[in-house]
Amino acid sequence: MKFRDEVAQLKRDRIVDTAADLFYEHGYANTTLDAVAEQMGFSKAFIYSNFSSKPELLVEICIRGVAHVHEAVEGALNLRLDTRTTLALVVERYVSSVLKYQKYIAVYTREEKSLPADEAIRANEKRRQFFSMIADFIERGRDEEAFKSDDPLLSALTLGGSVTWMAFWYREGGRLQPHEIASNITRSTMLMLGAADADR
Repeated sequence: MKFRDEVAQLKRDRIVDTAADLFYEHGYANTTLDAVAEQMGFSKAFIYSNFSSKPELLVEICIRGVAHVHEAVEGALNLRLDTRTTLALVVERYVSSVLKYQKYIAVYTREEKSLPADEAIRANEKRRQFFSMIADFIERGRDEEAFKSDDPLLSALTLGGSVTWMAFWYREGGRLQPHEIASNITRSTMLMLGAADADR
């Protein structure tokens, strides 16, 4: 990437980060592009030189949040470790990614209704692919008799619900650290799936 392109990308990243902060704190409907520009110390023209509208900015936030989480989980699955080790790594990376991009995930979950129709369809398809990927892994674990699940997709959605909800209640410096949350959710998931060593 050329230096000019790197600078352009940094500008876009800063706009997206600032917008995510404001959408998270005040809501999408209550945040204007003027507010984003003011928070950054730039004019609204600077925003428009990178994003044509507020909906486009929301789309970018949602796409980035989903992509980061998807890549984290897919990377753990692609390591091809034993089933239980993979599950622990999937949960750890899932939790870590949601907490790292907490505001992105919260904005996506809360403001999905504000996405343009075509982008909402695209987001739903990405989400379907994500949970299908986890469900396929759970089904494989069931076939190996490492897990028990009458409905792997429902198990995947249950895991997803518990992890996604963290984007709304987690606070840095709070009672639980990310690794403690990951450990607890891993244990809960193992219990849910009837894993033989869930009591360890």
